[in-house]
Amino acid sequence: MFGSLGWPELLFILIIALIIFGPRKLPQLGRTLGESLAQFRRASEDFKRSWEEEIILEEKRMHTSIPDESSSEPKDERSLTSEN
Repeated sequence: MFGSLGWPELLFILIIALIIFGPRKLPQLGRTLGESLAQFRRASEDFKRSWEEEIILEEKRMHTSIPDESSSEPKDERSLTSEN
């Protein structure tokens, strides 16, 4: 559930947080932490989605910019003059 943290460690952390912040402040801190984590998750998913879209666009751009080398005709006049 929480990696290598077991129930005794989680209980210890909860007791320390209760002592430091008090019973009135603890639910508010938990809610704030939850909202922050949800916002971070949304931002990271948005970043991942835009990153993947950019990769796809770049692959399409690279694919379309590669000239077809199977044809034997020169593409422009400079290639004609360099062969002579």
